[in-house]
Amino acid sequence: MRILVVGAGAVGGYFGGRLVEKGEDVTFLVRERRKQQLHLHGLNIESVHGNMNLKPQTLLFGEKAEPFDVIIFSTKAYHLNGAIDSIRPYASDQTMILPLLNGIAHIEKLIEAFGEERVIGGLCFIETTLDEDGRVLQKSTAHDLVYGERNGEKTERILKLQEALSGTNANFRLSEDIIQEMWHKYLFITTISGVTSLFRSPSGPICEQTLGLQTIKKVLNETIRIMTAIGAPLSDQVEEVQLKRVYDLGYNFKSSLQRDMEKQLPVEADHFFGYLLKQAQGYGIHAPALETVYANLKIYETSLQTK
Repeated sequence: MRILVVGAGAVGGYFGGRLVEKGEDVTFLVRERRKQQLHLHGLNIESVHGNMNLKPQTLLFGEKAEPFDVIIFSTKAYHLNGAIDSIRPYASDQTMILPLLNGIAHIEKLIEAFGEERVIGGLCFIETTLDEDGRVLQKSTAHDLVYGERNGEKTERILKLQEALSGTNANFRLSEDIIQEMWHKYLFITTISGVTSLFRSPSGPICEQTLGLQTIKKVLNETIRIMTAIGAPLSDQVEEVQLKRVYDLGYNFKSSLQRDMEKQLPVEADHFFGYLLKQAQGYGIHAPALETVYANLKIYETSLQTK
């Protein structure tokens, strides 16, 4: 199976690298600067699950290539529109589009671009970052990628994808309820990225403070109310499960959004929080904690523009 990974950053570089390590036919769609970096130094991954130094296949944006069997999106939401345009030449009617973005709004954009049939569901749980030399650093134990048909069926193509992804030194898992899992991930990432970016702190110290823990619960509760109003397929015990997940995070856990702020990079404020608040407004739901998180991020975005 021919696999195209859009970008070779912290997420795509890690999971794509693990597939290369296994021996799968993986190509990374990159820009010139990243291509030169990879060709000079290789794809370097430092991980608690084993280090790698690989010489990956790369494809520059705009170069000609035959269509791929699956295209993995691991970009940030603010790069989505550009990434969609960049992969059109590499997608046939049989190509599976597997997005790993957080949130849910990107699914509609991908369906609009590539059609209902080509887009499958996906998400990942991993704490990775790129250092200044372009190395992928992965220090926590979670390295999970979940995927599946959006209707839950075990189709012939999804079983072929399962065969290609299995046996890799990462947890690739086929889900029969990927849409619910995507909403649960959205709920989790909204909560943890919201509070860690608001307090500029890892999760542990926030949970230790009474008001910090109260803020976590407020963001979680408000997000559940909005998602329920939308009709998201949340499980009955989702609040308890998500709180436990927050408690179980390592004391020094930082969300990727928080790490992006520390590096003075763009953030996904509108994709995560703006989308939810727009939905809340339509249903007459007041969400003051989410509004505070969103305001914090928009102020941060303004500060980037003035530098």
